[in-house]
Amino acid sequence: MIDVNDLTKIPTDCSLTEFVGTTVLDTIGLVIPGIDSSLLGQMNLKKPYKSLGLISSRTGAAGQINAVDEAVKSTNTEVVSIELPRDTKGWGGHGCFIILGGENVSDVRRTVEISLEYIEKYAGELYISQAGHLEFTYSACADLALNIAFDAPVGRPFGFFCGSPAAIGLVMADLAVKASPVEIIRYMTPDKGTSHSNEVIVAVTGDASAVKDAVLTARETGLRLLVSMGSFPETPSKPFL
Repeated sequence: MIDVNDLTKIPTDCSLTEFVGTTVLDTIGLVIPGIDSSLLGQMNLKKPYKSLGLISSRTGAAGQINAVDEAVKSTNTEVVSIELPRDTKGWGGHGCFIILGGENVSDVRRTVEISLEYIEKYAGELYISQAGHLEFTYSACADLALNIAFDAPVGRPFGFFCGSPAAIGLVMADLAVKASPVEIIRYMTPDKGTSHSNEVIVAVTGDASAVKDAVLTARETGLRLLVSMGSFPETPSKPFL
């Protein structure tokens, strides 16, 4: 029994069966081996999954979604839903809440484990300063998670760039798509497709080299603009692009 009068005595190494792990960007991975039937009914999922995997974070979204996209390719699980809560710990953007479904709890747990491993990698392209933030991701072969979240064509290259304040996001997107022959598949603003977050988000597809070049152009533009606001951004991991 936890002593609520002294919460410092709660061990940080959680032993609950549902706990899988944590990683950067205040991300936690959990699994529900057999969800309560009454709760499952309220969730209105597309299938009565026996086991659910959960990825939830306070900061970042594209990196987590890209990580899950990689994870489901090698496991017998499905992406059930993706939500982008208004968060970033009080800053301008989103966190994420991703539900995975499967029949076998070991498959679901393994998907969450793989996702957490990839999140640490993809978090390297999230840049946060006192003035705002930038997020970028790239996949050579998008799968169902990126399709659900951003309408990415399955099997094709995918690029994502996000800037906050929103004006930075729009300028870097404009220069990126001018510089590379890519197709815009999603355009999101504070009033369109986001949880009213202070961002402009653009997702693109096309030839692999063109998509990657567009993301790199957006990154260079965004970093220059964000730094001009007076503070240097930090990233929680190593940049991978």
